[in-house]
Amino acid sequence: MTATAAATITTTRRRTRTGGPGDRSKLLENVLGWTLVVVIAMFVTQLGLM
Repeated sequence: MTATAAATITTTRRRTRTGGPGDRSKLLENVLGWTLVVVIAMFVTQLGLM
């Protein structure tokens, strides 16, 4: 294996975890999303906008 090939493999392995849709933290993402929805709903209700 040449140095260039080894560097390419190392760079590729570093780039594989981007935090995108394929990441394993789907549950945490859903919980945080719904928490944000509830907080915004409480804020809108307190301001009397609805």
